[in-house]
Amino acid sequence: MSADTVDLLIIGAGPAGMSAAVQAMRHGLSVTVLDEQPAPGGQIYRNVQHTDASQRAVLGPDYEDGLRLADEFLASGARYIKGASVWLVDEHKHTHYVLDGQAYVIKPRCLLIATGAYERPMPVPGWTLPGVMTAGAGQILLKNAALLPAKPVVLAGCGPLLYLLAVQYLNAGANVAALVDTSTRADMLRAWKHVPRALKGWPDLLKGLSLLNRLRRAGVKHYRGAHALRIEGQARAQALSFVNASGEQRIEAELILLHQGVVPNTQISWSLRLEHQWNEAQLCWQATRDRWGETSLPGVFIAGDGGAISGALAAALQGRLAALAVAQQLQRLSTDLFERQAQPLQAALSRHLAARPLIDAIYRPLVQTRIPADEVIVCRCEEVTAGEVRRYVELGCQGPNQTKAFGRCGMGPCQGRLCGLTVTQIIADQRNVPAASVGYYRIRPPIKPVTLGQLASESTLG
Repeated sequence: MSADTVDLLIIGAGPAGMSAAVQAMRHGLSVTVLDEQPAPGGQIYRNVQHTDASQRAVLGPDYEDGLRLADEFLASGARYIKGASVWLVDEHKHTHYVLDGQAYVIKPRCLLIATGAYERPMPVPGWTLPGVMTAGAGQILLKNAALLPAKPVVLAGCGPLLYLLAVQYLNAGANVAALVDTSTRADMLRAWKHVPRALKGWPDLLKGLSLLNRLRRAGVKHYRGAHALRIEGQARAQALSFVNASGEQRIEAELILLHQGVVPNTQISWSLRLEHQWNEAQLCWQATRDRWGETSLPGVFIAGDGGAISGALAAALQGRLAALAVAQQLQRLSTDLFERQAQPLQAALSRHLAARPLIDAIYRPLVQTRIPADEVIVCRCEEVTAGEVRRYVELGCQGPNQTKAFGRCGMGPCQGRLCGLTVTQIIADQRNVPAASVGYYRIRPPIKPVTLGQLASESTLG
């Protein structure tokens, strides 16, 4: 098939991308799915088709749900290109990618961005030391290679993933030394107003309670209300120190996993100059979308956590709704049939999103772990500290994009993924203005590395 005849191109084969592909194929659309990973699943269902029953039991029933979706996706007939690295998407939806050293371009009629989320940076003193990782990185090692910590591990921060990973480690026989939780009683009190609505999504609440109960039964030390986190060590991590209601605490550990939630992967949407808005509840940027996932650029949709953090089940429903909208736009589905099929999906999505305001309120990251002290490095690529960013503001820097000129902040290989939100919030705090008025980096291609040789080889036949 010629690349120019593709009705729908999907970037990402996680829950949203796979579900969208299945739905679109049912309506006779030609579908191509590009994904960087060697197998479908995204982060939440990573490597699900290549794990045995015992490994799936370790990772839990929610992970195993992904196996059915991945099987359905592969059987759908959608063209699936794995190991593809997208480096440019232009305003015409032309999507350029690299596969096995060769560059290609696909020119679809509609585009769905389903690139998911990445972990919010947690810049605390010592976070760049060897022996410090994110909880998501620990989970990737567990899913990809069944790798477990050889020594006791400390998990620190906030968010459901901390509890989930701790339970998965326990299931696999790892030693979880402690769970250091930055959530406070004040967070719980502020979140209380969201409880009535959250009861509509009671299954999700029960999952969280079951994880906490499992940790309690296992006797894992759970420190709540932790603040002033600091990782001690010279050549590598040696201990985590913090303060809670009981006073100063110190836990010796050579492996410390940090986490304070996930945020949408907006690199492609920013590079397309789509409209974005600051989500104050989730403390991140998100592309503006309508109820079907269509963005400010007609024919470009976003579904799943790449739009706003909502979880795997909600992402799958958003993918299906976006596919229905595409089918209607391309006149493969009548308006009446579209509305009839979309209504139950919207109702299910509403139930899955019911608990999200409660979760966002309970696990709101501390100000000090988002807007760090002067000595803490925020741009790891260029080794720029929070204090240097503050000095840029004193010299007249108004936003993140200007920090590149003042001191190369955000110009490293990660292109701002690890520092963008932190820099936005430091500047907003220093200027005493809302984060929404500060903006974000101006993301330019290539989004991922590409060589001149690969550019010269580009073909329209993907």
